[in-house]
Amino acid sequence: MPAGENAKVTERELLPIAGGRQTWKWLRAALAEHRMQSLLVLIVAASASAMALVPIYVFGVLVDRVRDNAPTSTIVGVVVIIAAAAIVGGVFTGVAAYLIKRLGETILADLRERTVDRALRLPIQTVEKVGKGDLLSRVGDDVSVIAKAVSDVVPGMIAAVLLVALSMVTMLGLDWRLGLAGMVALPMYALALKWYLPRSAPIYAAERVAMGARSQALISSLQGAKTVRAYSLEKEHLGQIDAASAKARDLAVGVFGLFTRFAGRGNRAEFVGLSMILVVGFLLVREDVVTVGQTTTAALLFHRLFNPIGSLLYTFDEVQSAGASLARLVGVVEIEETEPSTDAGSVPADGSLRLADIRHSYDGGHEVLHGVTLTLRAGERVALVGSTGAGKTTLAAIAAGSITPTSGRVSIGGVPLADLDDLRRHIAIVSQEVHVFAGPLIEDLRLAAP
Repeated sequence: MPAGENAKVTERELLPIAGGRQTWKWLRAALAEHRMQSLLVLIVAASASAMALVPIYVFGVLVDRVRDNAPTSTIVGVVVIIAAAAIVGGVFTGVAAYLIKRLGETILADLRERTVDRALRLPIQTVEKVGKGDLLSRVGDDVSVIAKAVSDVVPGMIAAVLLVALSMVTMLGLDWRLGLAGMVALPMYALALKWYLPRSAPIYAAERVAMGARSQALISSLQGAKTVRAYSLEKEHLGQIDAASAKARDLAVGVFGLFTRFAGRGNRAEFVGLSMILVVGFLLVREDVVTVGQTTTAALLFHRLFNPIGSLLYTFDEVQSAGASLARLVGVVEIEETEPSTDAGSVPADGSLRLADIRHSYDGGHEVLHGVTLTLRAGERVALVGSTGAGKTTLAAIAAGSITPTSGRVSIGGVPLADLDDLRRHIAIVSQEVHVFAGPLIEDLRLAAP
């Protein structure tokens, strides 16, 4: 879009952003494509979590043995079991982290390629509407956010979820009352999440949009650096970049304030859960229903959950941010692609070009072209002269089939562009914005004639 026309668009549109249900559907389908890898990840991660519980269970047994005046040699067996569990657990943890990262990076690489592929096939007018900043922030910033989550957050999250589940099952196995006492904290955690997620999710989504706007402001200023300097617009453009950056910063600070309140609710749940286990355990030991060792094991199991549950809760901000980024990428991938016509195209009678009553609007309101009609005979040369923003580039792009007009008809040799057998065999456009691709110059020349 020429600069003059661009100036009239006060608020850029955005590429589609997938909803939560659509994003989960895509993620489930992606995991299904790697079913065996996903299953292997769960098995190895569950084994690592199980090994982490062995020392706690053995320590509880040791407490009961000491109360029964067992010989001091008992400690040797306990140490051996704990050491073996630590070694095996460490190996499984490392392998699980590697498998999770490999699976995540494989899915992310495929998503990135599909996003770029779909973006390259978008209609020109769509790209002009949203600007390059939104698109580049998706394949740049959003991919980086997801990649960081895959390598730093997801392995810990999977391990934490499995450890919490296995610990609860183990506590119920010791005594159902001890298990229920520990589970008192779960509703409190759930309520904390219920309070936090609806408030933080929109902020994270807005933050990703703000980062796209910041990218657009930077790109526009850098691409038009010569024009900016020629008209002494440095201060104005710096102000736009500063405003976009400030919006992204304020959103990040705001969501962090929510997170600190969320963390306080999690700490209260930990205090209540541990207190309940100790109180119930004391009563059960006094009634000789469970042993001191069993109560010790239950308390240590719950205390051992502080870190994984805290990790789950405290990484939800990164998960939310990664989820917002994933929704933006899936939104591009899921854009419906217009199917090319399978019917045999028509062959024009000659090389004449006819534009009839062409009207076009980029924003659905302001018209750039107002009923332009133009006929070019075969071999004829015509120059379109007008001020910046008059619509010269837009009319040329419509004539070349790069932009579909809001209304009107374009034909070559009496055949509408949509009905031609091979559009680019009959008409081409050489833009003033020349781009030379990386590689030998001959490859750029072959773009027009392979």
